[in-house]
Amino acid sequence: MLIDGHGRTVNYLRISVTERCNFRCQYCMPEKPFSWVPNENLLSFEELFSFVKVAIDEGIDKVRITGGEPLLREDLDSFVAMIHNHKPDIDLALTTNGYLLAECAERLKNAGLKRINVSIDTLKPHIAYRIAQKDVLHKVLEGVDAAQEAGLKVKVNMVPLKHINEDEIVDVMDYAKARGMTIRYIEYMENVHAHGELKGLTGKEILDHIRKRYRFKKLGREGSSPAFYYMTDEGYKFGIIDPHKHDFCESCNRIRLTAEGHLIPCLYFDEAMSIREAVKAGKIDEASEILREVLRNKPEKNRWGEDQGEESNRAFYQTGG
Repeated sequence: MLIDGHGRTVNYLRISVTERCNFRCQYCMPEKPFSWVPNENLLSFEELFSFVKVAIDEGIDKVRITGGEPLLREDLDSFVAMIHNHKPDIDLALTTNGYLLAECAERLKNAGLKRINVSIDTLKPHIAYRIAQKDVLHKVLEGVDAAQEAGLKVKVNMVPLKHINEDEIVDVMDYAKARGMTIRYIEYMENVHAHGELKGLTGKEILDHIRKRYRFKKLGREGSSPAFYYMTDEGYKFGIIDPHKHDFCESCNRIRLTAEGHLIPCLYFDEAMSIREAVKAGKIDEASEILREVLRNKPEKNRWGEDQGEESNRAFYQTGG
């Protein structure tokens, strides 16, 4: 069992397999050139897996593959299969922008993937273009359909932004509801890489939009989920991820691994330790001890609190959010 310095059990590993992305979303990396870390700087899937299987054996029972956009990494299904074959009952998921999903959803499902989260910030093509700086919506929705046809469980993520897509909060919910998918609204997280003029909606403001069409009640958090859930009178469940609330970090059970081998204890914090050299040298015991050191130093909470409200220097495209 993996325990951090504040007594929290850590059983969830998020693996960013690439920092490359084929979108340039306003709230993530709008001005980053279309470049990428050279392949020789990345850990191979075999090297990543040599560490992942040890982490699983020590207590990790949930793995999420992220990016950048993870589907840009060739042969991703082979990495999924490595993890699934080592522990077939592991909760194995993927976060994607959905643009390439139609082409590989069935392969990923056959490799052992169970769930995906897809970002859908709008149902209007011109707004999608404005946010992603690319004509993307048709292929994203096509990818969602393909994932469901393949038998993958799908969740929708939406980042509501003032004067951009806030009028679609309920419309995107209705889209998800009609297809049996849960939607989670994510409060915009301030970071230095985002477009400087962006303003997000608070959880309360999001609920005020939903309240115009639906009555709902509070359900609360589910285990270590970062989302606070609600249920409409019709029985549809939706969530809000609010990193600014004081209780957001209380049950944090996550650790993050980047494609270059950096272990990151917290989405906000820039501090990290590298397992790269240990893994490349086959010194897995040394990598395991680095993991335990990172957990000992894992912060109690982020700095997005209501009182501090700082911006993060962390590039979310490197850590997968």
